[in-house]
Amino acid sequence: MSEHTKAFIDNLEAGKNADAGEAFKSALRDKMGDALDARRQELAASLFNKTGEAIAEPHSDPKPEIADVGTFTQDGQVQTAATENDGKAEIEIDSPEDPGEITNDETQAQ
Repeated sequence: MSEHTKAFIDNLEAGKNADAGEAFKSALRDKMGDALDARRQELAASLFNKTGEAIAEPHSDPKPEIADVGTFTQDGQVQTAATENDGKAEIEIDSPEDPGEITNDETQAQ
């Protein structure tokens, strides 16, 4: 029996309830402190003495699926590939047969 428990019982027998209450609190504090110290030592030992390999946790959220790839237009709308062309270039370049030949439109722009 600890000294606090013995003091608790002795104070109750003598009718000193206030002193018995303090002895009870002290006994409880000591018991909880000892239990906490023992748990801290167990936890510290288990943290650094793990055996085996670490197991990777699976991700909780799957990646979202992309329904259709699209591009942004100048006005901010999304244009999907289904409504767009097939990816082939549709640029028409009109060049004069003679590189030295300049048309009237090009002369006016310069």
